[in-house]
Formats: sequence, structure tokens, C-alpha cells
Amino acid sequence: MTLRLVDSGWAAEMTEALRADASALRIICPFIKIGALERLLKHRPKDVQVITRFNLADFADGVSDIAALRRVLEAGGRVRGIKNLHAKLYLFGSSRVIVTSANLTRAALDRNPEFGIVSQEPTSIATCRAYFDNLWKRGRTDLSRDQLNAWDETVTRNRASARPFSRGAGLGDFGADAGISEPSPIVLPVIVADARQAFVKFLGEGDNRVPSAFETIEEIKRAGCHWAVAYPASKRPSSVKDDAVIFIGRLTQEPNDIRVFGRAIGIKHEPGRDDATAEDIASRPWKTTWPRYIRVHHAEFVAGTLANGISLNELMDALGADSFVPTQRNAARHDGNIDPRRAYRQQAAVELSNEGLAWLSGRLQAAFDEHGKIPQDILDKLDWPTLP
Repeated sequence: MTLRLVDSGWAAEMTEALRADASALRIICPFIKIGALERLLKHRPKDVQVITRFNLADFADGVSDIAALRRVLEAGGRVRGIKNLHAKLYLFGSSRVIVTSANLTRAALDRNPEFGIVSQEPTSIATCRAYFDNLWKRGRTDLSRDQLNAWDETVTRNRASARPFSRGAGLGDFGADAGISEPSPIVLPVIVADARQAFVKFLGEGDNRVPSAFETIEEIKRAGCHWAVAYPASKRPSSVKDDAVIFIGRLTQEPNDIRVFGRAIGIKHEPGRDDATAEDIASRPWKTTWPRYIRVHHAEFVAGTLANGISLNELMDALGADSFVPTQRNAARHDGNIDPRRAYRQQAAVELSNEGLAWLSGRLQAAFDEHGKIPQDILDKLDWPTLP
């Protein structure tokens, strides 16, 4: 059979197609994440051409990665942009084509119920190739490294400002107008499932725990965690990379626990920009000893009290050594500490394993569904940073 209907297993379909024919890879896809792209490029396809969106709001919102476009250029490929692009098409040489609802993200390739066709029919391939070539011509010019660097700086500064109501606003769409109409706006979530890193960041210390009945909005006001999470002066948080998921937890008492009540997307630490200013310290004096930042954006928090958050004790009871990266690694090599409770002692944060990320993401989403989120208009009224 040369044409098949497919509703799952898109990663395997693309891998098989590249193994059969890597002479050329042509992609039409609105949203591309670096982790999913790397899966295709590891097969070393030749003559890579990508058509995608150049709307900087997409990169600011985390649904597409500037790093992915940079990786295409590093591999010797070419990229062009089309405004309001929605089509998803993958051509593998002249031997196979995939038309699907799946964007090039790990969530779409591995988990989402995406639907489409895989065809080896010459007529289908030729028709899709003609569509690609026509859209490629409409894209007019190739993306350059200088242009990409300028976008990266713009998006990074927008994210560092953290303000949810300003993200993407006025950043610009640099795609060519191919006559594709824009449908009604859709709010696209940050793709947490595509994160390559995830951490639990701890707020508070052992000697200043708060009751689990403490209001989450009051903790947000105290910590300023709607735009940054703080680390001690003695240690810059260099291990946190761009787009890491930061789960935000507060040390609580009666019983002693850490309640995870929010999550956000992190930006890698940059000395100078991400150090507390005199104004920051005047507003929150405790930043004298906790002056290093991981700035965050797209923060969302469980409404109500910290009791509505997720117990880190329950995570560790459920997963044991598989809770965190260091304990899981030690268990695999049969050396070192494998007790998750010892792993985070005296630490400002701990890195979650893939299993820990999945467990905590599912529980926190359920808490959002049950208790709701703190409304955006309330967060908008909080203090927001002025970038140096």
C-alpha cells in the first residue's frame, strides 16, 4: 500500500522516511521546537528547506524556537517565513510525503492524537512538491544569521520583562504575505511537554515555613515569583537553561512539606541583568542574601491557598529515586545518594527527572482544573521589573 492513514507514532514515521531517503528534507510547519527538530537532523538529511512562521510572538510564547531555526542554518539548510501559516507538510526526497496535523514538537510526535496521511504515491508526492515550491517562492528571501540574532535579542528582552500582557505585543511578523487569512486568535499554551529541563524551586527556608492555609497570592507578592525566582549570592544558577520549566514551591508546616503552587518558564541567568538592584532590595530586603535571579515568564498559579498545591512529599513517595535527576543517575550507576529527600537539602532548587516532570505536570494541571488559577488581571497589578 502506498498511501496510509495514520493517527499516532509520527516520530517513528518520520524516522523511517528519513532512513529510506535522506537526499532532501522539505518541511512546512508553523511551530518548530528544537528537541523535535534534532530527531530529524540526526539522520543528516541533505538539502534541508523549511517554511515556517516568522511571528516573533510565537517565539516569545514558547510555541516555536528560535534555536530550532538557528540549528537548521547550522546544518546548512535554508528557512523562509510565511505569515499566518497553518499547513504541515513533510517531504522526504522524492520517495515519501507526510501530510499531518502535527507540528514539529515532541508533544505532537509522541503524545498528541494527530491525524494525517503517509504516501509513497508519485502523484501525491509531485502535487505536494509543487505546493511546497510555490509557497517557497512566495517566501522570497532566506533567513540570515544576522536577522535571527536580532530576533533572539528582541524576544529575550521581551521575555525578561516577564509581563504577560505585553508578551509578543509589537514584536512584529517578518513572514511574507502569501494571502493566507488569519483565523480568530487562539491562545496557545507554552509547550511544557517539550521542555528539556524542569526544576522545583523552593521558596522560604526551614526556619520560616508558612501554614498550608497561607494564600498563594500573598506568597507571590512576598517572593515576586511572577517574574523571577531568587538564588543565594554564593551560587549563580548556571545550570538552568532557556525554556526550563520552573515549578514554584513553598516550604510549609503542619505537616512539614513543600507545596508546589505554580509553574513558569525560565530564562538562563545572565550576570548583571539578573542580579538584584538596589531598588529590588529596598522592596524586598531579603534579596540582600538572595540576589541572583532566574527570570521567568508565562507564570501561572493555583488559586486559593498553598494547600491547593501539590505535595512534594507525595511525589517522592510515589517515584523514589526516579523523582530527581541526581538520584536517578546515582541509582543507575549504583553509586551515591538515591534518597530524594537528601537530594534537595540545603539546595535552592532540584532538577526533576522526566518521570518527575510528567508526574508533577499532571497533578498541577489537575489542581488548576479543580481550584482555578489566579486571574491574570490580579497578576497584572503586581510589581514588574524594569530591565537594566
